[in-house]
Amino acid sequence: MALTFDKRPGLIAYLTCGDPDLATTREVALAAIDAGAQVIELGVPFSDPVADGPVIQRASERALAKGVTLKDVIALGRDLRKTRTHAGLIVFSYLNPVLRFGLARFCAAAADAGLDGALLTDLTLEEAGEYVACMRSRGLATVFLAAPTSTEQRLRRIAKACSGFVYAVSRTGVTGARQELAADARDLVRRLRQHTKLPIAVGFGISNAGQFAEVAEFADAGVVGSAIVQTIEKAGKANAARAVGDFVRGLTAAEG
Repeated sequence: MALTFDKRPGLIAYLTCGDPDLATTREVALAAIDAGAQVIELGVPFSDPVADGPVIQRASERALAKGVTLKDVIALGRDLRKTRTHAGLIVFSYLNPVLRFGLARFCAAAADAGLDGALLTDLTLEEAGEYVACMRSRGLATVFLAAPTSTEQRLRRIAKACSGFVYAVSRTGVTGARQELAADARDLVRRLRQHTKLPIAVGFGISNAGQFAEVAEFADAGVVGSAIVQTIEKAGKANAARAVGDFVRGLTAAEG
């Protein structure tokens, strides 16, 4: 299955579920969707988020302190599916929480909750065969990361393993807002286009409306994570949903 983006670029908004608490995450997700986000990445807090920068690391620590688990994230996704039927919902996790939960159990629970798929950020292609088969048997999308350093052969394999969309990492390193969008992103998307007809989303570093608009020149969607998580952190629990809604509207105002 491919996720569709009826505006270009589509906005994929990442949230660390449970930061500052699950009820606030729910309100923030609803606000983001209503403000124009087409897909929500439901981030599962993890104790060793090696691919994430300090903003998301802090958010994971706060959510873990509240005892938030993968089970809670799936339950949140189920609730969001009932209230916002049109939005794409993707679980964003490291592999370990899924293995602890049980792979077959995870696929069944995600499908039953009405989620669209998952991205396991540290799952390598070489180890993904059982996961891809299980997810596809349940009609769930499998999203993988493609990096600027990937060879053509690897990009071909990544594209083949993906359904839903392909996540093009705009630069090497960890997540985090940047002042400029890496030039590598445009070239990576061009290379990926040779191997897939799926939508291609660019992430890692998009933090403002100018960068988001730039993505429309060469990709189908932009992923915004650290900038949204930081907005929540600065706004505080009481104002998080309003602040994120305003931020998302600012990003998407010029969408075509």
